[in-house]
Amino acid sequence: MRQNNMLAMILAGGRGSRLYELTSKVAKPAVYFGGKYRIIDFPLSNCANSGIDVVGVLTQYEPVLLNAYASAGHRWGLDTFDSGVYVLPPSEKEDSDLDVYRGTADAITQNIDFIDQYDPEYVLVLSGDHIYKMDYSKMLACHKEKGADATIAVLPVTMKEASRFGIMNTDEDNKIIEFEEKPEHPKSNLASMGIYIFDWKLLRKKLIEDDKNPESSHDFGKDIIPGLLAEHKRLYAYEFNGYWKDVGTIDSLWEANMDLLDKNEELDLNDPAWKIYTEEGVNLPQYISEEGVVEHSYINQGCSIEGNVKRSVLFHDVEIGKGAQINDAVILPGAEIGEGAIVNRCIIAENVKVDPYTVVGDPSSEEIELVSKRVRGNK
Repeated sequence: MRQNNMLAMILAGGRGSRLYELTSKVAKPAVYFGGKYRIIDFPLSNCANSGIDVVGVLTQYEPVLLNAYASAGHRWGLDTFDSGVYVLPPSEKEDSDLDVYRGTADAITQNIDFIDQYDPEYVLVLSGDHIYKMDYSKMLACHKEKGADATIAVLPVTMKEASRFGIMNTDEDNKIIEFEEKPEHPKSNLASMGIYIFDWKLLRKKLIEDDKNPESSHDFGKDIIPGLLAEHKRLYAYEFNGYWKDVGTIDSLWEANMDLLDKNEELDLNDPAWKIYTEEGVNLPQYISEEGVVEHSYINQGCSIEGNVKRSVLFHDVEIGKGAQINDAVILPGAEIGEGAIVNRCIIAENVKVDPYTVVGDPSSEEIELVSKRVRGNK
């Protein structure tokens, strides 16, 4: 069912500094994931599968690649006469030389004119750097049923983890009565996912008020949500129980890739009922030599494997040299692993060349000794 009364805005301007070299030249939502995807494929595919026709993608840091990628709406079926993906970079404000988004709320404020063109009843605000599959139409149905002014998607986490998140405290009807930002002693375990549905007229009014407030940090979690609660607006929590991962660090990105190989894997990228759409490249078929061994791994097109690959995710055009050992690794496009090298529990960046008989990551003492013997044998 098409959701013509709801427009989506994806916040995709994050610097992603905790991903280090992976985001030195690209924005975090454009980082690779899962053997063939980019992170932003997930919210865009969710929008397409949920029947949302118009999506604004708000970019800022290292936007060139992401802008070109996201503007090709045909990848997600959002390129018909009444649909589209629109890239929305920050614009210079009249009263200053500021040409950045000052916060998540300001990113929407700067694009009020864009939203007004479509005159939506509801606006869905999303993050561009999470891995998950979610039907936003079900969340909208809940929003309407409750007569909510705003609905916030929440994920149950352990009480131990709750201090890392914005926590929603609710009554027995899931109405939000209190919001706590990373509380030391949380009262509940309902963590905000950074996914919001707002009645547009109300949000528009609040954004304009917030823009005029010099004390505001112009952020949904710090300003807009607390402000709505202070005004006793009807805010409800929508509980999500599927797979969701914030891949903002090297460890979490590696873990999310490894999750795909788990026998109880929840994300299920092979589900025909909820496809994750992406760019389809033209590559040669994968090649595995007579000496090559692959166990329990994702191997994309164009890979050439002459070594051993176990429980790993290989993107397209990766080369694994003779006798190389790849274990629990994520190897991005175009990387070359030299003969006899060992790569363990790490991410190898795009187009990186690992020299022969090099040890990378966290190998066992036995593997290090094996490399040493091979080096001595080749001298």
